[in-house]
Amino acid sequence: MAQPGRPPGVAYGGMKPSFPGVAYAGISETQKLDLFLPEGDGPFPLVVNIHGGAFRFGGRGMLDAPIAKALLQEGIAVASIDYRLSGEAKFPAAVLDAKAAVRFLRANAGKYRLDGGKFVAFGQSAGGNLASMLGTSGGVAEFDDPTLGNAGVSSRVQGVIDWFGPTDFLKMDAHAAEQGCPEQARRHGEADSPEALYLGGRPADLPELAAKSNPITFITPDDPPFLLQKGEKDCVVPVGQSRILSDTLKAAGVRAELDMLPAGHGDMGSPVPVFLSAENIARVTGFVKSVVGR
Repeated sequence: MAQPGRPPGVAYGGMKPSFPGVAYAGISETQKLDLFLPEGDGPFPLVVNIHGGAFRFGGRGMLDAPIAKALLQEGIAVASIDYRLSGEAKFPAAVLDAKAAVRFLRANAGKYRLDGGKFVAFGQSAGGNLASMLGTSGGVAEFDDPTLGNAGVSSRVQGVIDWFGPTDFLKMDAHAAEQGCPEQARRHGEADSPEALYLGGRPADLPELAAKSNPITFITPDDPPFLLQKGEKDCVVPVGQSRILSDTLKAAGVRAELDMLPAGHGDMGSPVPVFLSAENIARVTGFVKSVVGR
């Protein structure tokens, strides 16, 4: 069932998916993706896009068309996925869905002309958390739900791009205070916060679930390379959230690159594009190419 706030249609700025509305699992109508393929025969590396929306709204149509077009021009396929939002199912449903989408695409790599060994997760805001979870929990069996299909197929990804995603829900308010964010930006611990609605209760009351929703919990030295990009003025998800993830990845010996950009939460309120500037699109595309060997 469609969730409140989910766009009734899917729009990509004139782009048309090669395979629209593909069901990657069968428990919910939400479990669908759109797949865009470049010109050529393949097999193509793949970027799996995971939209933001505070875990409670949004849809796969939120794919940033300038990024997708740049990737397609480099011969890299793009899949934009939906997942169950917090109004439909609580954590870890969204993580289970993201992993199910990866398993489905890998299991059907031949059908869709994909290179199953070259998948990169790319998420924005809440989707950044989910992309990072894909990156660090590749060997965590509890997040691979066999009832969602393609049991036994790996859900590991070979790279992660996390755009301004939350990391540790228990530290968000403290990070906002340290950054000097206004009082209204320090409500992540409240019962009506997006994080509480996602977990099913205040993070402080559910510390074990909060830990499991934190990609830092699962970091191991064999995790894939990460590119984290963060607006230095972001008070929606404070800057410290990206820094602690980057620092912990590096301490474990994982390649992690943290870019601080002159923006807020993405390009919201920016007079000119920052995350979607030509320079940053080239940066993102270059990182993907470095990971998949293009």
